[in-house]
Amino acid sequence: MSQTDDTADDERTTGPAESVHRDYILGVRIVERTAGTDGTVYRFEAPHHEGIEFDDADTATLYADVYFDVNGFQEAGTGERGVPPEIIQAGRDTLVAYFLTQPLVDVEWVASYYGEKPEKVQRYVNRVRKRAKKIREGAAEQGMT
Repeated sequence: MSQTDDTADDERTTGPAESVHRDYILGVRIVERTAGTDGTVYRFEAPHHEGIEFDDADTATLYADVYFDVNGFQEAGTGERGVPPEIIQAGRDTLVAYFLTQPLVDVEWVASYYGEKPEKVQRYVNRVRKRAKKIREGAAEQGMT
């Protein structure tokens, strides 16, 4: 009687491993997905949002903070280089934070674009993160889950 190696078959048929990296209120979350040699990606998910993936958790959480800062937005229909109107209307700090969630954009690029020092760009980001945290805390205190 021969034995088969079920372990090898299981490894070939198993898809990417997913887990919730961060769970927010109102059905918003960041899902961590590890797919073998492809590495790990972090997918932002929210109701009425098509979802978007990031290479690192920090960028994904910043995107979530921008999302809460403007009370949600949808990127569908803005084109490859467009910015959702909610982001534009929210002010410079929110726009700076949003820019930093885009591919190939970093603090130095944003600082150069605005003619500011990188430290000021980081202060903008910190303001958005702080506001988003207060918004989530306030919503949770009012029973929103």
